[in-house]
Amino acid sequence: MQSILSTNYYVHFQENAYQSLHIYLEENFHSKIFILVDCNTKKYCLPLFLEKAKLSLATEIIEIEAGEVFKNIETCNYLWNILSEKGADRKSLMINLGGGVITDMGGFVASTFKRGLKFINIPTTLLSMVDASVGGKTGVDLGALKNQIGLFSNPEMVLVDMGFLNTVSQREMRSGLAEIIKYGFTFDQKLWHTIKKFTDINMPMITKLVYTSVKIKNDVVLQDLHENSLRKSLNFGHTIGHALESYFLESATKKSLTHGEAIAVGMVIELYYSSQIFGFPMELTEDLKTFVNSFYGRINIEKEDLADITDLMKFDKKNVSGKVNFVLLEQMEKCKLDIHLDPELIERGLLYYMQSSK
Repeated sequence: MQSILSTNYYVHFQENAYQSLHIYLEENFHSKIFILVDCNTKKYCLPLFLEKAKLSLATEIIEIEAGEVFKNIETCNYLWNILSEKGADRKSLMINLGGGVITDMGGFVASTFKRGLKFINIPTTLLSMVDASVGGKTGVDLGALKNQIGLFSNPEMVLVDMGFLNTVSQREMRSGLAEIIKYGFTFDQKLWHTIKKFTDINMPMITKLVYTSVKIKNDVVLQDLHENSLRKSLNFGHTIGHALESYFLESATKKSLTHGEAIAVGMVIELYYSSQIFGFPMELTEDLKTFVNSFYGRINIEKEDLADITDLMKFDKKNVSGKVNFVLLEQMEKCKLDIHLDPELIERGLLYYMQSSK
């Protein structure tokens, strides 16, 4: 697969990824390499990476616990202290080996330590390959509120090795597929027509979907790096989805959702809003609802949850002047940005999903 040029870095794939890494390390001086992993990627991905990368420089492995619950300033503080204790300087390089938590937080930690270390993202999950590791966004959560603290900072390169997906659970693979579905509805409906036939996840097909998805996201980012207009389209499903993800993460009685599970439900509900406001075809909304319920399983939302879920939308980072902004669709591949909805309609959308969840 041909490398994809982004703003000032490349996304490299498969064996070309390691060749490009070797060339980069030979041509640029680094005092030390720090590899950030979580407990899962240390066990399942780090051995494969070290075998293929064959690093010759002094290397330090930094390990954190796995999970969205650790994507916070407290973990960043721990990492900044570890970097300081281990003698990181401005010529050090950080390699972020993991899923979206690792690439988001690792990029943020590197970009803020001593006003900026260079870093490389190596996504190991489907979700991070098609979304988190590409586009220059870094950041962490503020409590249960998603990605409230962060900045735009580009990696030196992104290396995509599909072999890491062999270490990922089917649940995490389905999570990543939700972001590809998003690209299907917002930019390339052929993706959706392919995915809606899925009964399980097929690796040869996923390889093609990953490359297409990275290309779509990169094309959008090149036109709108700081999310002033077109890039907002990539937030389809995320206003509701992030609120659901945060609510389930904080709940003492509900099982946490993966990012993709929350976004999949978010897209169903936001298509309902699209049908009510812009006449988006209801049959396509029903198609997605049927697929999401069968492929991801139904999540349990009760009527008493609604007020807290809608309240969490007020903290969405896309909001301006206290108004909740939605990305809706007029038709496939045609988004409407910065849409404000009446509270009554917001609740109706949640009820529409709940009716399918019994």
